[in-house]
Amino acid sequence: MQAANIASASDTKAIERAARIIRDGGLVAFPTETVYGLGADAENPQAVARIFEVKARPRIDPLIIHVADFESAKKYGRFPASADYLARRFWPGPLTLIVEKEPTVPSIVTAGLDTVAIRVPAHPAALALIRAAGCGIAAPSANPFGYVSPTEAQHVAEQLGPSIDLILDGGVCPIGLESTILSLANSAYRILRLGGTPLEEIVSVVGNVEMAVEASGRPEAPGQLKRHYSTRTRLEIVEESMESWPSGERVGLLSLTEPANPRDYAAVEILSPTSNMREAAANLFRALRKLDSLSLDKIIARPVHEEGLGRAIMDRLRRCSVRE
Repeated sequence: MQAANIASASDTKAIERAARIIRDGGLVAFPTETVYGLGADAENPQAVARIFEVKARPRIDPLIIHVADFESAKKYGRFPASADYLARRFWPGPLTLIVEKEPTVPSIVTAGLDTVAIRVPAHPAALALIRAAGCGIAAPSANPFGYVSPTEAQHVAEQLGPSIDLILDGGVCPIGLESTILSLANSAYRILRLGGTPLEEIVSVVGNVEMAVEASGRPEAPGQLKRHYSTRTRLEIVEESMESWPSGERVGLLSLTEPANPRDYAAVEILSPTSNMREAAANLFRALRKLDSLSLDKIIARPVHEEGLGRAIMDRLRRCSVRE
């Protein structure tokens, strides 16, 4: 199998090379503060189509356009007055805004919707790439559709490497969860996906927000499908007092802190020894990938408190646990 093409995201020549690839209609995997994205020129429908092909992503699932600043965002979306303060408060950062789209946005990016998802990433390499490319970059997470998102360049290389023109290695993603998605369409604030910007921080700025219902068919935004972020190994969310499994079954444990009985498990992954939810979020996908690589019979995930980033962690675990 052809080896992945990886370059350091701190190398200015690599950024320039990646920007040329984007402009020429290619695909570049790049680091953001949330997860690694698989990017193409947002205004090139043929390039964007390659994203769907490489990921085996259904065309009904829209993409996020990554831009360098709020002014650049206005090329792709029609922002209401309320967006100005949100952008100044949360951009660059892990918040995606859903607004009415401009005609410049190809329908393949929005899955045919009249709205578009836009954000300004906080990672310096992502911003450098966007500026060098001179266009918005449409990018979902750089992994096969439905699987655990990548937080390291090696995660991308292992699964999609030969299919991507270049992978920019920017180290471990510091947040480790996808962006929160907030819809400003239809004169209401609605959370369509929990993520790296805690709900409480958004509420402190805009007041009450609605939580969108689960997408039963066509999603309004990425990450709304019932089963997503999934390991191949069956995962169950179980309170410690309710744990049980057949004798001889190899079970892995995903736990916020050190369990009292670690020897009961074939493998244990700790998200944060000090119960730091930022650390836990940053470690979540890496830990899931590691447990999934061990040929276990089952993964047990202990629930975390649903406050701050804990809400997004539990959202990912619930979607991972769905078996259809």
